[in-house]
Amino acid sequence: MLQVTGVSLQYGSKKLFEDVNLKFTKGNCYGIIGANGAGKSTFLKVLSGEIEPNKGEVTLDKNERMSVLAQNQNKYDYETVLRTVMLGHRRLVEIMDEKDALYAHADFTDEDGRRAAELESEFAELGGWEAESEAETLLNGLDIPAELHYKTMGELDAKQKVKVLLAQALFGDPDVLLLDEPTNNLDLKTARWLENYLLDFENTIIIVSHNRHFLNKVCTHICDVDFGKINLYLGNYDFWYQTSQLMARQQRDANKKAEQRAAELKEFIARFAANASKSRQATSRKKELEKLTISDFKPSLRKYPYIDFKFEREIGNDILSVEGLTKRGYFENLSFTVQKGDKIGVISDKSTSVTMLYEILMGRQQPDAGTVKWGKTINTSYFPLDNGEYFDGCSLTLVQWLSQFSKDHYEEYLRGWLGRMLFSGEEALKEAKVLSGGEKVRCMLAKMMLEGGNFLILDEPTNHLDLESITSLNNGLVAFKGCMLLTSHDQELMNTACNRIIAIDGTKTFDKNVTFDEYVDLVNA
Repeated sequence: MLQVTGVSLQYGSKKLFEDVNLKFTKGNCYGIIGANGAGKSTFLKVLSGEIEPNKGEVTLDKNERMSVLAQNQNKYDYETVLRTVMLGHRRLVEIMDEKDALYAHADFTDEDGRRAAELESEFAELGGWEAESEAETLLNGLDIPAELHYKTMGELDAKQKVKVLLAQALFGDPDVLLLDEPTNNLDLKTARWLENYLLDFENTIIIVSHNRHFLNKVCTHICDVDFGKINLYLGNYDFWYQTSQLMARQQRDANKKAEQRAAELKEFIARFAANASKSRQATSRKKELEKLTISDFKPSLRKYPYIDFKFEREIGNDILSVEGLTKRGYFENLSFTVQKGDKIGVISDKSTSVTMLYEILMGRQQPDAGTVKWGKTINTSYFPLDNGEYFDGCSLTLVQWLSQFSKDHYEEYLRGWLGRMLFSGEEALKEAKVLSGGEKVRCMLAKMMLEGGNFLILDEPTNHLDLESITSLNNGLVAFKGCMLLTSHDQELMNTACNRIIAIDGTKTFDKNVTFDEYVDLVNA
């Protein structure tokens, strides 16, 4: 068991956590969530011992081992892939190295023999004889083929290194497993393998992740980092989200009723306190007012933008027809027709193929062959993979930037749209060129809402977004009444917002009215 007792951490005047008390027990998976900057990854570092808290302590039961997903991809560049994985159990590797050094002695002494016997006993106890086989199994499961196992880490690309470091964290059946964004850079197949592995994992798992599908799939508990506290909730992310929204509404309603009652009591007391016939009632009301408490309900530090795609022009029967579309190096002879109500998830192992398709549909690129025919009633709104053209070198304030895409140029009106996307007050006067990745995405979504398109095309809109913005986008796309083409690595978004899946692998290989999860089940059957 991993226990946190009275832990507080503060940098200067900024408090990250105060008096945190938690127990992480065997057989459970804990998802750590919170607003950007709340300290999720820092809390993992406190748990691992990388950061010392100002107060309190973190204790791990004696003889239990903790494993942490390494973040430095280049740390093991001179080690072989297989040895890198086994370094996840450092004591085991130390024994192996010491054994090898002993057996290499030209004059092997009795003392060496006694030491070797001790090491062999500990080696067997730690599962050393199965270690190499376990490491190979993990690598194969994470799609690192056998021909790479004896290459150095420096010879692998970034995505392969991430998988090897994940195998390292999983190696040796640790008692406590700490994972910070473990699904980053994982393809769908590998992410599913990891989900299944963790579902079968019998010890303690603690995860920081922005992947809602992953949190929903593997978590038994949610630890919410907010206002310097870390509160523990039973259930997965969706259950926490629905519960927290309900609790917030109930608290606001209760406060509103209490405030109304307080106003009524004060008015009665003011009117009748001096009236002898009403004095007893006034005194009674005064006592009630003294007992009435209005909770100091703090809205969460996390902020949810308001995303709602509306359109005025109704969609006709002719929407989009693609016939024999070919672009060399991307796809060939691609054909499909969009019907009313279609919200299509477009996927491909080669992501550039999807981006090229969208660029052709929007008239930004020309195909080598084939036709694209849009219906006369269709107004498109496009979220490109690369939004640099809208922001790079742009000295306009956000109000001025958004005005470019609006029929109404009044500052108050534009500030209202920016406010929906969490740009209020002075934030709306930032220059467009200085925005962070997430801020640029929110600006692009404000632009799309202003455009009022009845056909949305979105190419990886969740890149750079936090969990709160992704959740709001998800809700907005589910509620959208028009047609849509969507590509995203966020499985929850694809599964809940899309009712049809088109897969492209050179040619169209799949096109059915199914959810994303149903598609995965079909192709893996």
